[in-house]
Amino acid sequence: MVKARFEWDEFKNLQNQAKHGVSLEEAQYVFLDEKRILAKDAGHSKEEDRFYCIGHDLERADIITVRFTYRKGQIQIIGAGYWRKWRKIYARKNRIQR
Repeated sequence: MVKARFEWDEFKNLQNQAKHGVSLEEAQYVFLDEKRILAKDAGHSKEEDRFYCIGHDLERADIITVRFTYRKGQIQIIGAGYWRKWRKIYARKNRIQR
């Protein structure tokens, strides 16, 4: 199995924590969710392809949406948050009742 390599901008990490309450370090664990959903981010993909990864956080307490791209063979995390729209999509796709 190939291990994914992650990177992010530390200033962006601090901004993301202040705005969304999620560190980009924590966001990388969403990729471990076996039921994660990957989707293309067509609205923000002008100069490079960007994607969403939607899945459980490390403690499996809630659903985090991670925006990312691929750069130099690594996953570059751009942002992450607890966004209701994607939580609903994840629940519907995985047939989760709340």
